[in-house]
Amino acid sequence: MKNPDTNVEFRAANFADLPAVIALLANDPLGSTREDMGPPVAEPYLMAFKAIEADANQLLAVAVTKRGEVVGTLQISFLPGISRMGSWRGQIEAVRVAETQRNTGLGQKMFEWAILRCRQKGCQLVQLTTDRSRPDAHRFYENLGFVDSHMGYKMPL
Repeated sequence: MKNPDTNVEFRAANFADLPAVIALLANDPLGSTREDMGPPVAEPYLMAFKAIEADANQLLAVAVTKRGEVVGTLQISFLPGISRMGSWRGQIEAVRVAETQRNTGLGQKMFEWAILRCRQKGCQLVQLTTDRSRPDAHRFYENLGFVDSHMGYKMPL
């Protein structure tokens, strides 16, 4: 394992971070086929960012070095529910770490930060989905304590 950059901060993404977030999402086999690197930033990204920013139950987060480089991203959706006695859930999605920071422990630190945000929001459960084609990610999530407990389905619209 490489040494992590200890000068990384985690925060809500701002508009200026959007191109870097899109680049991180596009920099993998799945993302390379479904993301638009621009420039300019495509309108659907701008609309989605505005919706996320306006919704107190959405958090698009970035990991940023002291030099201002975005080296990680994830999104948390805080979901209220009636089941589990009205429990809130934290849904973590779109997790990416820059190639230069992989195997440094940054991903674990990002999840620790995200789980803390979920606790602070009052969530009783943290969940995520991951594509079946990502066995390395599956091992990573299991090492963090996540359990492969459900089967998920999706339907493109």
